[in-house]
Amino acid sequence: MVEVTFAQLQGWLVAFLWPFTRITAFMAASPLWGHSSVPNQAKVALAAIIAIVIAPILPAMPNVPIMSWASLGIMIEQLLIGIAIGLVMHIIFAVVQAAGEFIGLQMGLAFASFFDMSSGTNIMVLSRILYMVTLLMFLALNGHLMVLETLIMSFETLPIGIGALNPNAFELLARYGGTIFASGMLLALPLVGSLLVINLALGILNRSAPQLTVFNIGFPASLTVGLILLMVLMTDIGRFLQRLFSQGLAFMQSLIETMAPLG
Repeated sequence: MVEVTFAQLQGWLVAFLWPFTRITAFMAASPLWGHSSVPNQAKVALAAIIAIVIAPILPAMPNVPIMSWASLGIMIEQLLIGIAIGLVMHIIFAVVQAAGEFIGLQMGLAFASFFDMSSGTNIMVLSRILYMVTLLMFLALNGHLMVLETLIMSFETLPIGIGALNPNAFELLARYGGTIFASGMLLALPLVGSLLVINLALGILNRSAPQLTVFNIGFPASLTVGLILLMVLMTDIGRFLQRLFSQGLAFMQSLIETMAPLG
């Protein structure tokens, strides 16, 4: 008869629960696994499978009773680490959504929006298209596997029970949020600049010939030129996304290293 002691049960629970907490927090915060279309049961099952698979290769767990205030503190610590890593992915995908917003506003497509269940807000159609293209490119480049590898390797840099996190890492994460506007505008700049010149020309034309109203000439011209430029942009968006993914993964690794307490 197989006998299981309390110490063995404690060790098994600890080896599963704390890594499972970090992985679950990451999946809840990431845009790919945390999407509303993915059932919660699938998210929990995937996190549990990953936690079970990586349990033998993890560093030694702290000798802390699982039903204690210290264990609760460790779980909160794992939640913060997982959410921080997931937010980096959110920022990466938010870049193309911001670019879609900039382009859509300039093209006059601000009215073409629908309710997005994942974010709970209205989103432009163009932003949704660019988001789907980015997501497919991310999967095609095996970015999801690289992110999972980075998450698993974080247990080496940030072992469970590390005791404290460097607060400078969260400031670094907040500053990295500026990438949404900087890189988003960089992606949208060719279209925004060209459409701005067209709008200026139409404004001058409207002043010289008032009968040529913006509704008759402006909207069709902006939409036509915008669609043509968007087709040209899509031919080179792959290189931009590859650089964006590389920078995001590099920052994710840097963030994990920065979280380690000083000294």
